[in-house]
Amino acid sequence: MRKAAIKIEDQLAGWLTEDEQGYHFVYDQAYVRQPHARPVSLTLPIREAPYVSNMLFPFFDGLIPEGWLLDIAEKNWKLNPRDRMGLLLACCKDCIGTVSVEAIKMDEP
Repeated sequence: MRKAAIKIEDQLAGWLTEDEQGYHFVYDQAYVRQPHARPVSLTLPIREAPYVSNMLFPFFDGLIPEGWLLDIAEKNWKLNPRDRMGLLLACCKDCIGTVSVEAIKMDEP
């Protein structure tokens, strides 16, 4: 399982998880209760129920660099171009815009 903290302007907005069942995104409860909370994306409006998908959500997939920048990331960090979650975790900590992705280290059993 891999997990990431999703932040909007350095404030925790939610959690993105990849496991055997697919991808899950859920907004942080403290963030949801804020009066001026903004959604991460128009395709992921604020709600308490988690979002579930077999594929990486298009909004997060769109944060991954393309073209020559992706080629550099793949070669320098030896990333698999088909591992979209791995690319997201490696490349999107400080991406353009207000949303950032911070990898969470999971304890292995």
